[in-house]
Amino acid sequence: MAKVSTSISIDSDVKTKAQKLFADFGMDLSTAINIFLRQAIYENAIPFLIKREEPNEETIAAIKERDEMIRHPEKYKRYSSFAEFMREEEANV
Repeated sequence: MAKVSTSISIDSDVKTKAQKLFADFGMDLSTAINIFLRQAIYENAIPFLIKREEPNEETIAAIKERDEMIRHPEKYKRYSSFAEFMREEEANV
């Protein structure tokens, strides 16, 4: 099978760490990438689970606050513009 050269961009720190890891397995970066690509083709998918990180407590609290504001908009002050909001905030400082 003919080989072709491909150029990819990788964060330099990621590349260095990956090269060190793969060297421990006795292979270079090119071999490791080829293994990944072949496995992806074989599985017809990315060969490992990809998922979002779980939000931290602060993000969860913000989501709950947003949901509460949507459910009960009457409990929250509304502004006709961002400029109106900023005028009020500046007056409170």
